[in-house]
Amino acid sequence: MTPIKVDIWSDIACPWCYIGKRKFEAGVAAYGGEVEVEYHSFELSPDTPVDFDGSAADFLSGYKGLPLAQVEQMIERVVTIARSVGLDYDYDALRQTNTVKAHELLHFAKTHGKQLEMKGRLLRAYFIEGGHVGRVEDLADLAAEIGLDRAEALAALTEERHLADVREDQKTARDLGINGVPFFVFEGRFGVSGAQEAATFANVLQQVAAQRDEVVPAGADA
Repeated sequence: MTPIKVDIWSDIACPWCYIGKRKFEAGVAAYGGEVEVEYHSFELSPDTPVDFDGSAADFLSGYKGLPLAQVEQMIERVVTIARSVGLDYDYDALRQTNTVKAHELLHFAKTHGKQLEMKGRLLRAYFIEGGHVGRVEDLADLAAEIGLDRAEALAALTEERHLADVREDQKTARDLGINGVPFFVFEGRFGVSGAQEAATFANVLQQVAAQRDEVVPAGADA
């Protein structure tokens, strides 16, 4: 059977996107069938500077216009939920940055068949290791870690070879009415918003597969 295609819009700086990735992967495992995944670019805060001077809490407080104490409670909650899916978020080390270059790198990695590996590496670097995912030199290092050519990755980022691809993803998101991430589109027809439970993703995949089985190929006996 042809794999079920799932297009996922997400941002590197989105804590729910990493959590949603884990839950989605668990759902795929529970489903048991073949699934093809492609990630697409979405910037939650495109006006973020590459080097933000302050903590993640400081940024979120200013961005959301919320009291610092409330933001810290929000962070504590998301850290707890992340831990439940095996992710140890370190917000004390997290380095808030602009993610457009990281999205360009994901498109570069896709051309070499390593987009999924690159996505996982970027998320881990950002949320767990305190890595900088906004600077081209740091991004090129991460690319090399998963087996991509560092010099080629650096050149692609410096020359903005994939910026148009990022913008096209963002345009498609707008056309589809996507205004929050993670957002999952199954077979280009069914949308699921947010970091849903693994069982939800498994059920959607099963429903998509069942609908495929109901389709009678042209020329076949009904």
